[in-house]
Amino acid sequence: MTLRNQLETMMTQTAKLRPLVFGILATLSVGGEAKDFAETTGLLDWATDGANVQPFEEWGVKWGGWIDTGVSTNFTNSKWNGPVSFGDRSAELQMNQLYLYLERAVATSGDDWDFGGRFDFMYGTDAGFTQTYGAPQGNWDLHLNASNIKYYRTALPQAYASVYAPIGNGLTLKLGHFYTIIGYEVVTAPDNFFYSHAYTMQYGEPFTHTGLLGSYPIDSNWTLTGGVVTGSVTGGWDGGFNQGLGAWSGIGGIGWVSDDQGTKVNISGTTGPTSETNSNQWSIYSLVIQHDITEDLHYVFQHDHGFANGASMGANGKPQDATWYGINNYLFYDIQDDLSIGLRGEWFRDDDALVNFGSSGANFGRVYSIGRQVGGVGLGSGLPASSYYEFTLGLNWKPSQWLIVRPNLRYDWADNAKPFNNGGASVGYAGDRRDQILFSTDVVISF
Repeated sequence: MTLRNQLETMMTQTAKLRPLVFGILATLSVGGEAKDFAETTGLLDWATDGANVQPFEEWGVKWGGWIDTGVSTNFTNSKWNGPVSFGDRSAELQMNQLYLYLERAVATSGDDWDFGGRFDFMYGTDAGFTQTYGAPQGNWDLHLNASNIKYYRTALPQAYASVYAPIGNGLTLKLGHFYTIIGYEVVTAPDNFFYSHAYTMQYGEPFTHTGLLGSYPIDSNWTLTGGVVTGSVTGGWDGGFNQGLGAWSGIGGIGWVSDDQGTKVNISGTTGPTSETNSNQWSIYSLVIQHDITEDLHYVFQHDHGFANGASMGANGKPQDATWYGINNYLFYDIQDDLSIGLRGEWFRDDDALVNFGSSGANFGRVYSIGRQVGGVGLGSGLPASSYYEFTLGLNWKPSQWLIVRPNLRYDWADNAKPFNNGGASVGYAGDRRDQILFSTDVVISF
């Protein structure tokens, strides 16, 4: 397929969004109405002119959500964007996330006990990356829908009870299924600057856990977090409620914030047995430093390092210890209140081709329920050990609290593997190129 045909295909897919885009742009007029639009907190708040859409607010229960839709193109013949995810399809409009949550947040200070919880629902192409996995596979959210829409799945990434205990400075506990504390980028679309994700986030870190997690503020600067997690075959990563409950891993972290809130440092990690049938250690730590250089210029540094004993297959055909690690740098500049520009530079090392150990993918956490390997660590069956580099330049336009547009241009390069151009599920991710240019953009609309 020529570049012209590729772009024509992308434009055909993008045309489906035109009514929505035109409707949004029609509201961005000058004068009083534009100010009202910018100040509204959600699509329903704007559409109903401020009517109350929180029927249970008097009990502290709130609901919310968003829809994230985007499109990417890699300017080659490949329909896959290689190991880039979550927007992994080229020249196809993807509804990445239709996301809803119901929450009663607990107090974080005070002298009284408080009880609450949260439940999250996700449907879309991102859900296949966010489901819980195990060996044998559980059924927490893997088989919730029998949709015939290819690549669209359902996930329940959070379902937990929470309690605030007035002990010392205040102890907050979560019990159930919840997002990880590890790393910088997250699953939830409105909370990321870029549409595309770093390799570190996709392949080197857990997304969710099942277990118990506590948080305790030592003082106004220091916070301790710790607990236990279970239910998986990758050391407590992405575990569910009904499989792998015989193996428990520790999870913890410590965070520091400066008095002026301009600098934040967090180090977190997990460690424990790989699974209830494999006592080899599976561990990871992540260091994230955030600093406001000026009021408008912000910098983030991240370093991850993971260890999985006996998880890779050596040249002699025997299991060997595996590691993965990387460094991410982010720089953000606020051009004006509703417009920012960002740059991400990443080096990620899959040091021992961990994904080659177990071609079924059962040992690596995240496997699409349609059978497509999307990693746990490692970037695709059949690829050799390699370093992966990516540089992403993006804009973040937020004309209202509930509307975000995120175009970005990304360059990827691998020093050994060839995962690009026709790299995908049908060929075990092996392509014929070491580099790729990717343009993508999405729209996030919060309710």
